[in-house]
Amino acid sequence: MSLPRITRKVISSVKAPAAIGPYSQSVLVDRTLYISGQIGLDPETNQFAGDDVETQTQQVFRNLEGILTAADMNFSNIVKTTILMDSMDDYAKVNQIYQSFFKEPYPARAAFAVKTLPKQAKVEIEAIAVQGPFHED
Repeated sequence: MSLPRITRKVISSVKAPAAIGPYSQSVLVDRTLYISGQIGLDPETNQFAGDDVETQTQQVFRNLEGILTAADMNFSNIVKTTILMDSMDDYAKVNQIYQSFFKEPYPARAAFAVKTLPKQAKVEIEAIAVQGPFHED
């Protein structure tokens, strides 16, 4: 018995920072897009958009949007996110910005505080998106 063939395609965008390690910005497997963790780097300068968590979080979402657009998707296609922060003291600030990019039904989500993020970022968000359209039950 042979398994059905699965397509795999790397999706990248100049509207998000280039990978800073041995990974892809995102990988589309059939209709599911796995987006690598994005930090608040401006893709034009490769520097943080700002020093505070709010500015970095806004840039993270611009980076995610660039990748989603390259895959012909948008935030409504996201079904799962993982948020990593250098401090849970920033949870409310990140959450307020986060909710401005989504509407109900919200994606599934996990949020963690970690000791250190790449380049000493304050926040990193990864996402999983699925090509639609969706039928809500």
